[in-house]
Amino acid sequence: MSDQSFRPPSLVLATIGLSLATFMQVLDTTIANVALPTISGNLGVSSDQGTWVITSFAVSNAIALPLTGWMSRRFGQTKLFLASVILFIITSFLCGISQSMTQLVIFRALQGFFAGPLYPMAQTLLLSIYPAAKRGMALSLLAMVTVVAPIIGPLAGGWITDNYSWSWIFFINVPIGIFAAMLVFTQLKERPEEVEHQPIDYIGLGLLVLGVGLLQVVLDKGNDLDWFSSNFIVVGTVISSVSLIALVIWEFTDKHPIVNLRLFRYRNFSFGTLALVLGYSGFFGINLLLPQWLQTQLGYTPVWAGMAAAPMGVLPVLLSPLVGRYAHMFDLRLLSGGSFLVIGVSCFMRADFNTMVDYYHIAMIQGFMGIGIALFFMPTTSILLSSLAPREIADGSGLATFLRVLGGSFASSLTTWIWQRREIFHHAQLVENITPYSQNTQSYIAQLGGSSQRAMAQLDKLVEGQAYMMSTVDYFTLLGWIFFSLVIVIFLAKPPFVAQSGGGGH
Repeated sequence: MSDQSFRPPSLVLATIGLSLATFMQVLDTTIANVALPTISGNLGVSSDQGTWVITSFAVSNAIALPLTGWMSRRFGQTKLFLASVILFIITSFLCGISQSMTQLVIFRALQGFFAGPLYPMAQTLLLSIYPAAKRGMALSLLAMVTVVAPIIGPLAGGWITDNYSWSWIFFINVPIGIFAAMLVFTQLKERPEEVEHQPIDYIGLGLLVLGVGLLQVVLDKGNDLDWFSSNFIVVGTVISSVSLIALVIWEFTDKHPIVNLRLFRYRNFSFGTLALVLGYSGFFGINLLLPQWLQTQLGYTPVWAGMAAAPMGVLPVLLSPLVGRYAHMFDLRLLSGGSFLVIGVSCFMRADFNTMVDYYHIAMIQGFMGIGIALFFMPTTSILLSSLAPREIADGSGLATFLRVLGGSFASSLTTWIWQRREIFHHAQLVENITPYSQNTQSYIAQLGGSSQRAMAQLDKLVEGQAYMMSTVDYFTLLGWIFFSLVIVIFLAKPPFVAQSGGGGH
């Protein structure tokens, strides 16, 4: 019996176990963000040092993701998944009991590395245990997790930190992880697997660690260090770029590459991955900028900013099962293209915002965007995996997930950079129109009780708010056009789009 014909005793329990482990991992990418000030204060470090809690996780995670395909062939898919879950639980517990920032950063780095294989291996295992007609449903379930977990993360992190202790944002992984591991083990322990004892591509591994690790650090720290005015960023960028170029050249020539870049010879994998990475980066940018703008400019609390953003997760939860069940009846390019159109329209709707916009209006547009999110992940993932042979699924899933995560890091840095630069540009333009001879300026200062230091500070605050508003409008307009252009990208893929089994058979 090949593993492609294997079915677990309970498909439902196997799916719950795989999805729970993935949910736990995706949740951990955002849950610590809101707790950073508390963690930094409790461990006696500055907020700048505290950000290494996020950076260390991201760096190790980015390194582990492209290695997933090689590790799955070397150790077996089920074994790799279970080992990753168990090691993730242990490092989560160690994070929770950390007594210093150094300890926490080390354990977060290990946690990030062990988290790497979880999403691509869950995707691979789900595709292998579901019959061909229901594989869309499997991908839809994971898509739902990918959307909902980052929304719940900041809300749960804030609530746990306020009501209990920051340690519990890590301890919570322990019972969830144990339950998930038990379900997966009991359901998939009989699943046959073939392993390959390939030689380790040490040069490729070294170049990957150096290139990807430094790139992630540069992206995380670039805005704080004012980019290329910092020698650290310049040197890091040069070393990272040289390492990554060398990695690409080496991996195409090595007989047993640690990262299988040859997958890009498949048209559907290339264009599907490009659409996934750019689409996710835009989605990530919206999730980053909207709460930030609401908190810094409109006075929302972190919880209310999270509540305003959260409605985008409602429709994906409701629609994902339907998308999974009926997607095979449509050209998947139409579904993906439709998702990009809906998200693009939602961006143009946000570009109509002003500083008087109310909560209801923001939440309704987020809810509308949920239609696009529901149609995004499953069809796009099916398209990019459709040309791959069963034994290439783990490689393809790991590589696509790696590029998606890296795209999120680029989006994070670029969003903040664009937002701040456009604010400076608009601020300078607005200030040009404020002169002592302007009738509007004189009447506004008069309303504030006449010319004084306090009145001028209030006027500057008003100008700053308007400049950030105009910068926000610029950003969402740009995103709208990017999403519209992705409709063309996804139509460069060619049917049929049937996702293969994730088996390891040859």
